[in-house]
Amino acid sequence: MGKVISPDGTSIAYSRTGEGPPLVLVHGTTASHTRWAPILPALEAQFTVYAVDRRGRGESGDSDRYALEREFEDIAALVNAIGEPVNLLGHSFGGLCALEAALRTDNLHKLILYEPPVTRSDIVPYPEGVTARLQALLAAGDREGVLTTFFREVVKMPPHEFEQYRALPEWPARLASAHTLPRELRAVEQYEFTAVRFRSLVTPTLLLLGGDSPPLFSEAATMVATAVPNSHIVVMPGQQHIAIDTAPDLFLREVLTFLTGR
Repeated sequence: MGKVISPDGTSIAYSRTGEGPPLVLVHGTTASHTRWAPILPALEAQFTVYAVDRRGRGESGDSDRYALEREFEDIAALVNAIGEPVNLLGHSFGGLCALEAALRTDNLHKLILYEPPVTRSDIVPYPEGVTARLQALLAAGDREGVLTTFFREVVKMPPHEFEQYRALPEWPARLASAHTLPRELRAVEQYEFTAVRFRSLVTPTLLLLGGDSPPLFSEAATMVATAVPNSHIVVMPGQQHIAIDTAPDLFLREVLTFLTGR
């Protein structure tokens, strides 16, 4: 694993594989750099892929006090450390990190955001009390309960999809990083999306959205697309929040078409 030092001194790890133009991958909540396994071979064939371990998991470090802004700086630090313009792809919470990192670097070529959890300031994005329940489950040592509650009640993953997700090799790593989930939910609840801040972001931007995803994600995609000048939304029919796993060929087709123009 390679390492880059974030502005607060935290070591951020990443795997570097493949050959071609640089592509940085930013995973979502509870995941690690290994979550990209279903699509990594196809990406490695065309890009030098930098798959990040976000802070608090894998081989990345952490800090005593968590702040959402540090996550944005982590991704910008890696992007800035690469010697040529970078393609940046973020999924879910990683999509929010990628979006904000885009304001903190001039080294971007293209940006892809898959269902970042962006909401209006007057909307509570998650069921009332869910963060406290997750914290209580964590305190009781029930990491399985933490993840089950999050994916079923917050992400609103249907039962069949959740069982498929739970059977993936990545699940033990998700259990190991379950302690990061409450802090990230609290951060999203406090995050305020201000459209005017993104008017100068002219990087070509693709917003991916599952056709069957909950309204939270379609509203988020619309908000970001309205704010970012050179952006557009692509809907993946029949999919929700994890097309990387449930429809990897479809996901790859949209990503590669956007990045390569073919």
